[in-house]
Amino acid sequence: MAASLAAKTPNVLIIYADDLGYGDLGCYNEDSKIPTPHLDKLAAGGMRFTDGHSSSGICTPSRYALLTGRHHWRDFHDIVGAMGASVFKPERLTMPEMFQAKGYTTAAVGKWHLGWDWKSIRKPGVKELTKQEQRKKGHHFSSYDWSKNIPDGPLAHGFDYYFGDTVINFPPYTWIENDRVTEVPDTMLDTKTFKPIKEGNWECRKGPMVTGWDPYENIPVTTQKAIAWMEEQTTQEKPFFLYFAFPSPHAPIIPNDAFDGKSEAGPYGDFVVETDDSVGKLLATLDRLKITDDTIVIFSADNGPESYAYKRDEKLGHWSAYPLRGLKRDIYEGGHRVPFIIRYPGVTPAGSVSDSLVSQIDLMATLAKVIDFQLPNHNAAEDSYDQSAVLSDPNQIIRTEHVHNTFDRAFAMRQGDWVLIESQSGYHSKCPPTWEAKRSYPKDDEQAIELYNLKKDLSQMQNIASEHPEKVEQLQKRLKRIREQGFSAPRLNQ
Repeated sequence: MAASLAAKTPNVLIIYADDLGYGDLGCYNEDSKIPTPHLDKLAAGGMRFTDGHSSSGICTPSRYALLTGRHHWRDFHDIVGAMGASVFKPERLTMPEMFQAKGYTTAAVGKWHLGWDWKSIRKPGVKELTKQEQRKKGHHFSSYDWSKNIPDGPLAHGFDYYFGDTVINFPPYTWIENDRVTEVPDTMLDTKTFKPIKEGNWECRKGPMVTGWDPYENIPVTTQKAIAWMEEQTTQEKPFFLYFAFPSPHAPIIPNDAFDGKSEAGPYGDFVVETDDSVGKLLATLDRLKITDDTIVIFSADNGPESYAYKRDEKLGHWSAYPLRGLKRDIYEGGHRVPFIIRYPGVTPAGSVSDSLVSQIDLMATLAKVIDFQLPNHNAAEDSYDQSAVLSDPNQIIRTEHVHNTFDRAFAMRQGDWVLIESQSGYHSKCPPTWEAKRSYPKDDEQAIELYNLKKDLSQMQNIASEHPEKVEQLQKRLKRIREQGFSAPRLNQ
């Protein structure tokens, strides 16, 4: 690792988008119909990874993996439901806990979606709801004692400060600061009280809400909270770690009016423009505070775009996952290959591009190296690769394998240019046959597995499993080994 990494203790800002496609940003797709000048500028000042991956094709598992350095599928597959419990075990080391141990001040602003102990503030005698009941109606707002602290949230797992609404389309519909609501919910969700939605459906789960709640305020409010928090840190002598998680461009697709028509990809594209604008405000704050050169900025997304992308492509000619096959939930590349940008002044060469395989799981070990934290061998970053050498040399290759997964019924094994999908299909979301026909995809050959060489076939059009039975067998054995041994990090193989 370059000596300059150990020379100072940099601030770290992770900016995490929600359901953003690989082909949405201009720096990844020159034909994108969405202007993203601030993210393009970030890439121009740092390193853009072309082969970067989230852990899952859905959000909770990817967030868990990013903040722990552990494959989500070792513990769970699905998202935390409305008013659901925390996914973290007390003994599990998290990234913010690692930063705290090195003297950092830590904060999470925006989407959490990793669970809280809501049961502890539920009033005695309130009956438990089934998942179906929770989804259909949710507990009444009067079922909770909102004056109580809400345990087992961000503050219980390494963050000194939290502000957000936990999940934009899940209850409770109120702001939470640290471990308390800022306003007590006094009614139940009613989307008819909201301004009209601009694309798709609200997709909001039933539950408690504050009268007058406006989801359109999410990005403006959380952006300002993050800016204010960073400003406060300049009066401190400690470095900071800020995890800023957008609600966008996840549904509900609700760009504020000022961004209407700013893209040629409909309201979704406008929502991405608003997201980019917020990123610009965060980066401008670093400039204004004169800490840009002291701050590592990492931008990525939790998974690929939602299935609305098919209709958007048909109507507007913008394919959010370009040039990939698959969307959110899928284990084809479009489900988990995401924008991945790191700017580390003095370390990452400006405007550099790395084709090295990297994963968000690797951020734990990589940042541990940067801040000189010794990861323990138990309950810590079992699948995280130290990619710090790549930050100064984009041609370095550290990781050659990755396991792709969303749900427990299908896994994919990546090794070098090869990827095996241990299922008849890499889809979990329904793909319209017209979309594949338009791109000349052949009909499914109904083989039990699929094999692709991504160097020759990045769009995963030709299943070549029957032509390479030895490669199929090799990858199946490797996948089985990684799943069974409980770890994959190189440091644990020594």
